[in-house]
Amino acid sequence: MRVFVTGIGAVSAMGAGVEALRRGLWEGRAGFCELTVFDPARHRTKLAGEVEKWCLAPFSRRLSRSDRFACAVAAEAVARAAFDPPPETAVFFGSSTGGMLESERFFNNLRSGRRASLGSVASQENHGPGDAVARRLRTRGPVETIASACSASAMALAAALDCLRSGEAEVAIAGGADALCQLTYAGFNALRAVDEAPCRPFRADRAGLSIGEGAAALVLETEDHLRARGLLRADRRVELAGAGATCDAHHMTAPDPDGTGAAAAIERALADAGIGPDEIDFVNAHGTGTPLNDAAEAAALRRVFGARAAQLPVTSTKGAVGHLLGACGALEAVVTVLCLEAESVHPTPGGGRPDPALGLDVVLGAPRPVPGHRCALSTNFAFGGANAALVFRRHA
Repeated sequence: MRVFVTGIGAVSAMGAGVEALRRGLWEGRAGFCELTVFDPARHRTKLAGEVEKWCLAPFSRRLSRSDRFACAVAAEAVARAAFDPPPETAVFFGSSTGGMLESERFFNNLRSGRRASLGSVASQENHGPGDAVARRLRTRGPVETIASACSASAMALAAALDCLRSGEAEVAIAGGADALCQLTYAGFNALRAVDEAPCRPFRADRAGLSIGEGAAALVLETEDHLRARGLLRADRRVELAGAGATCDAHHMTAPDPDGTGAAAAIERALADAGIGPDEIDFVNAHGTGTPLNDAAEAAALRRVFGARAAQLPVTSTKGAVGHLLGACGALEAVVTVLCLEAESVHPTPGGGRPDPALGLDVVLGAPRPVPGHRCALSTNFAFGGANAALVFRRHA
């Protein structure tokens, strides 16, 4: 059973909506600014990929910032799919922090003697975004949240793919949402993993990641459901063709320098899609900009693609919007779909030359046309060695 992407939605530091994201990426912009969501004075760094206030949808005050991101992108994805999701629609979301920002504010108010409403922490759990989407769309299908750190929403897409293939549902909304909060910002700064300047993935002088926030969602439909809607051959479609995941458990925070587990996840995704490494036309890499992660990911790509890794176009969306933690996989999946539709790969922002030791062909400066390309790989790797890879295929 083939599964197709029929709607996409996004909110990020580029603004609200897929078009704002596409425009910013293809212009090669980096959407980083000094933090305003909370006071960064006590932190080592000050920049982040923050979503502007006007992008926040006016939903219930009981919804966290992450929840509102999730509801906004799900609404856009459904609108782009141009149909009302059936009641049995499944919802799969990834998140790392849920409503942690609101919990921090609640605690600070409580400690300082100011009014602290329990309603503000109603969506504290990390399953809040997915639950909020299901409630808003009034779906009765499976609702599942995956919290595997930075691979969470990529694994949510993989779980949705399994659900649709098994016949449990015919339509799924899969994605991820995370908001900035002090817990993660301070944690990554404590690890000295955050660059004081905007991140520079795969560059020789890279010095760390940039944290971002936002959300993305994809409407996934089975081939049979699309056929029943009379749309299977209406225009070009992008298929979520395969997914793979592994856990190498190398270290709590550091990646396996050999990229063994990451390579295994990529190989599983390729096998699940029924294609070989030579059929991948470009890679939307995890590409955080940290010295260790970029080196480990490059090692994984060389393991899978061999000498071809040096000629395979590689980009990193994190260089433009930051690391969205649990939401990064979904946002990068949306971007991968956009690249396939445009037959062009967006550039990776940031200065400096590519690290020659990595042996990768990083797309820099301007979008790179790749006429006729059909298959793309999107990768995400997380703390604890939780690795995920997705394969997308464009059909004529």
